[in-house]
Amino acid sequence: MITEDQKVKFAVVGAGHIGKRHAEMIRREEEAELVAMVDVRSKSDCGADDFDVPFFASIEELLASGLEYDVVNICTPNGFHASQSLMALESKKHVVCEKPMGLTKEGCEKMIFKSLQVSKQVFCVMQNRYSPPSEWIKSVVESGKMGKIFMVQLNCYWNRDDRYYKKGGWKGTQDLDGGTLFTQFSHFIDIMYWLFGDIDNIQGKFADFTHKDSTDFEDSGFVSFDFIDGGMGSINYSTSVANQNLESSITIIGEKGSVKIGGQYMNEVEVCNITDYEMPVLAPTNPGNDYGAYKGSAANHNYVIRNVIDTLKGRTSATTNALEGLKVVEIIERIYKVRNEQFNLQ
Repeated sequence: MITEDQKVKFAVVGAGHIGKRHAEMIRREEEAELVAMVDVRSKSDCGADDFDVPFFASIEELLASGLEYDVVNICTPNGFHASQSLMALESKKHVVCEKPMGLTKEGCEKMIFKSLQVSKQVFCVMQNRYSPPSEWIKSVVESGKMGKIFMVQLNCYWNRDDRYYKKGGWKGTQDLDGGTLFTQFSHFIDIMYWLFGDIDNIQGKFADFTHKDSTDFEDSGFVSFDFIDGGMGSINYSTSVANQNLESSITIIGEKGSVKIGGQYMNEVEVCNITDYEMPVLAPTNPGNDYGAYKGSAANHNYVIRNVIDTLKGRTSATTNALEGLKVVEIIERIYKVRNEQFNLQ
């Protein structure tokens, strides 16, 4: 346990857009201290000159440095998440792992096993849980106000074109990106799992409309399934939307009413029609992460860092624990098993 008077010391691995956001959120917390950053590129090439901390060229260099820190934030390409998290855990450090936790269930299981062995925490970054509409619908579903859940539809229609998939980069590659559901839409699969639990009887239809020259995998899909706890659901997704993001929405049809949360980032309650229920006024949602030509999910990383501090000081528990992070990866892996059969992929 880190005592009340101690600062939680963080080292950030990966100094791209998300890594720098982690570093900035750490820097803003009175009870946190940023002590190191890591990237294969130089500090200047990463645009990280503003962070006055030691800068290492690899996680191996960081771990061998003798520097004192409590937490390693893994903000590297997806394919490195599990292996680099394991290295941090083996060095007896807590881990904050950006989504997805890994690209295979097996890799995530190794992380969980090691974290238990060394008694260290693994925090999975699923910051959309902190959005006011997400927190609100969680309370509504758990209260039973909607009765039995009949149907859930998740729609994720985004723009990711050649402005995003740069030649020679990791995005779009099978080994480091892993697929559209891992990189773009795992946040929304996490929300669905958080609300309604695990799924079964997965069926799907997949296509690659506009990314044949820029990615190793599909850009669009229709997926249907049953929830183990009852009701049926679907995920409809695409990154082939022209020009800009269209929507990320969840529609819930229940025994006692219906809800639709929409907007570009599942940030607006568009419909709340529940018997004998009046919806409260919600706080505004943070805007989406701004990557210049394209946009991402809600910029809620400040809540993630605050949760890490509060958990390590014994005030609360992890918002997204390692088992939940594993379940999201496993659900995507099972969906992609259906896709791989369609595309004859191994």
